[in-house]
Amino acid sequence: MILTITLVLSFLIITNLFLLKFSCNKISKPNNKKPVVLKPDTTNLQDSETLAPTGS
Repeated sequence: MILTITLVLSFLIITNLFLLKFSCNKISKPNNKKPVVLKPDTTNLQDSETLAPTGS
């Protein structure tokens, strides 16, 4: 019984590792692209409101 469970789990683990190794996509990175710098057009406006003390 224990031998059967061990063999089944070993087979499943080996199959999983085999599929993981051969299913990875190979992506080549382009060499000549420059990074894109995004500059937001909005500015943060700070409110000058004063807050009341909470008293706690």
